[in-house]
Amino acid sequence: MTQITFLMNTKKSPLLPLVKRKFKLHFEPHFDPLFELRFKQRSYLSLGILLGLTILTTTAQADTTGSEDFRTPSAAVDINAPIVALSKLTSVADAKPLKVTVPTIQQFETKAGIPVLFVRTTALPIVDIDLRFNAGSARDGSIRKAGFGIANMTATMLEQGSKSLNENEFTRAVETLGVNLSSSAYKDMFIVSLRSLSDDKHLLPAVDLMTQMLNEPAFDADILARNKARLLVGLQQQKQDPNSLASIAFNEALYGDHPYAHPSVGTLDSVPSIERKELLDFKNRYLVAANASIAMTGNLTLTQAKKLADDITADLPVGQAATTLPEPKPLTKAQHIHIPFPSTQTTVLMGQLGDKRATDAIAQQKQTNFAVGNEVLAGGDFNARLMTEIRQNLGYTYGISGSMSPMLARGPYQIGFSTRNDKARAAIDASLDVINDTLDNGITSTEMRLTTDNLKNSFPMGFASNAGINSLLGMMNFYQLPKNYLTNYVSRIDQVQLPEVNKTMRDTLKPDDFLIVTVGQEDPWKTNK
Repeated sequence: MTQITFLMNTKKSPLLPLVKRKFKLHFEPHFDPLFELRFKQRSYLSLGILLGLTILTTTAQADTTGSEDFRTPSAAVDINAPIVALSKLTSVADAKPLKVTVPTIQQFETKAGIPVLFVRTTALPIVDIDLRFNAGSARDGSIRKAGFGIANMTATMLEQGSKSLNENEFTRAVETLGVNLSSSAYKDMFIVSLRSLSDDKHLLPAVDLMTQMLNEPAFDADILARNKARLLVGLQQQKQDPNSLASIAFNEALYGDHPYAHPSVGTLDSVPSIERKELLDFKNRYLVAANASIAMTGNLTLTQAKKLADDITADLPVGQAATTLPEPKPLTKAQHIHIPFPSTQTTVLMGQLGDKRATDAIAQQKQTNFAVGNEVLAGGDFNARLMTEIRQNLGYTYGISGSMSPMLARGPYQIGFSTRNDKARAAIDASLDVINDTLDNGITSTEMRLTTDNLKNSFPMGFASNAGINSLLGMMNFYQLPKNYLTNYVSRIDQVQLPEVNKTMRDTLKPDDFLIVTVGQEDPWKTNK
């Protein structure tokens, strides 16, 4: 099971396309070269949960904010030791500074006033389109109090037929064209995405299916009943997964009555009460032009892109923009939650309220400073301080990492790992010691230089494919970031200064007030250190 879970949680795994297609597994789309490129999100759902939960739901992963894949180099590197082999590589001495040319972004609006970011790429005859709405599961409560799961069910059923095509006919049309057409609901965004060949024979019928999804979904009552029954099975299975239990408890305790507190997929209490009318209400209220943004990448001219964007959104109701989400209140003191679970391992999640997505230059530089410091502290590779101490030196866990997950409102900062039941308290205390030592004494200039070089050199991978480019465009457009956001990325890293990194880390992290959730056989707080 461990090996299967690892493969599914690795974006480069050969199993991933099959898993994503069969189980509708979607990665959190809050892609940012600063955060997600270095911290790939991994689902906390086990294979058993996937079988019961993600067959129906497209957004279970979106509720595991802050969890990442571990990068696993073959061995740790002593960054202070000279590398003898490098002295024999004359090309290293002649290496020039990295020059990055970011894709040319073209910006325009549809006739309905919807902002569009477009990048033309001609290497492949493919077009990627993301239509994003400010309409995630955080809006469930505005349709019905405690109506958790409405956005998710809406996204699920958009793919299950229209007024013109029943479920089987719609699915057959998508598969005949060979396109990828999907819809997903996350905490604060709702995405309808399309990938198609760029010739008219494939693209035009695919766009027609996309507009049918948006404008005339069937929301069949019998299919809704079937969906709810399947989802309830998955939610029951979720009780047997310690990582899911920990994530749900963490979000509930961290956010309280804030809309981010509830799972996007819903709960055992809320799912049975979801009604067809509520899905229509959600669509009519939030899937509107005033709430939308578009990202397009592929083998199109600018003229073709403009016409395509107009065609997709021509029949969208104008509507009204969604209201601003409230800001959650940070915890003012430490809180420890233990969930009994029959297992030889204890799952640990610790953290606090983090940042919202930075949209101005000062806040973006601050988040860059934090990202550099946090990579040294809690990055997923074997050189990170937590990994070095808790895994290598003490042998408490296979892997430990943590990151910030900024969203429209303040997202979580979260560190996660698993360890033996009898070592849980010791591992928690040792982790807090590493964090406190880092805040007290700071990271070193050598660590900072290694991290900034790593971030800059890996940056171009973010737009090495059409999908990567389009994900960046979608993120930028949704959060209303300036066009020069990518262009200024490397300069923000070059402007990182060691004193500011350490100050930002101290100002941001408050380990004495951490929320710590444990799921395991024994309560670590009732045992001796």
